[in-house]
Amino acid sequence: MNDLDVHIVRLEPMFVASALGYGPNPEELAWKQLLSWIQQSSLSKAIVGHRFFGFNNPSPSAGSPNYGYEQWVTVEVGTQGGEGILLKESRGGLYAVARCTLNNITDAWKALVLWQERSNYRPAHHQWLEECLGSPLDQEVGPETEFDIYLPIAEP
Repeated sequence: MNDLDVHIVRLEPMFVASALGYGPNPEELAWKQLLSWIQQSSLSKAIVGHRFFGFNNPSPSAGSPNYGYEQWVTVEVGTQGGEGILLKESRGGLYAVARCTLNNITDAWKALVLWQERSNYRPAHHQWLEECLGSPLDQEVGPETEFDIYLPIAEP
């Protein structure tokens, strides 16, 4: 991961539908819940252009195999939620962004944090994000699925 290609991006505020999974494999639980809601809603007819983000919530803790993962899909204002689906607004912010695949996402996060520590950018406190590239409705998320990871930063 020494050749990490980092871009600085400002995410604008966005409205999202959110699903939460908790357990030893919460990503899969959150994905299934969100994708089920999408397939049952009118969103499935126009999923092109929507973005998929996720993050640990709560983060793993020492000694427990369980943690949480929150999965988002961007939606229009006024979208109706469903069972287990919350609608919320993300405030966006400034991010250092790097691309990776699912099978090396942990190493990519470590490299991105090291990049920030060596840069002039300061750490920030808005939400860390992982964006799944492509539509999970069209592909199964697996080890070679590409992600952009978003590390919150502040101007030097």
